[in-house]
Amino acid sequence: MSWTYRLLYAIGFTPWDRGIPAELQQVVSGPDSLPPGRALDLGSGLGRKAIFLASNGWEVIGVEMVPRAVARAQRRATEAGVQVDFRVGDVTRLETVGLTPGFDLLFDFGCYHGLNDRQREQYSAGLLPLAAPSATLLLMGFRKALPPVPKGVSAAELLERFPGWQLVWERPVTSAITAAMRRADSAWFRLRRGTDSGSHPPSDL
Repeated sequence: MSWTYRLLYAIGFTPWDRGIPAELQQVVSGPDSLPPGRALDLGSGLGRKAIFLASNGWEVIGVEMVPRAVARAQRRATEAGVQVDFRVGDVTRLETVGLTPGFDLLFDFGCYHGLNDRQREQYSAGLLPLAAPSATLLLMGFRKALPPVPKGVSAAELLERFPGWQLVWERPVTSAITAAMRRADSAWFRLRRGTDSGSHPPSDL
């Protein structure tokens, strides 16, 4: 997958870099918003979402494997007048990125769904120790496989990867949707750590 994204960034084809999703805006300022804290943007790309969080009082670290994207994200943050710590790194090897535990928000806009089963296991194994006791995971993923995405994402799988977490809600993607996102039945998943994982609220589907 890494060469695919390197090529897409090189030619400037980045459809995932479009606006700020309504779901992320709700986490920042909606009725069930979180107080500003530490946020980790997984697969931070060109930095648009990380910069939005930083502009709203969050302390943000973005991890992205494509150096070209990280360099541009850093320039964007400087232009926006905010501080974001962008790092070149692999989300399946977070132990090598030098992160300190205690993240209140884990944000993933289309990174996890591009991983195979082994990589997803490595992703969650590296992420779990970094999460604060009551952390929130906000993740957008394809529920159906659509190349180059090898496998769809489900709430059941995420709860298996994140034991002790609870599904707060699952919602279909409706804002800034692309044709590919529509074909892949894209959805948002919001999970919370430190609650009774034996009972899950119904999704909004």
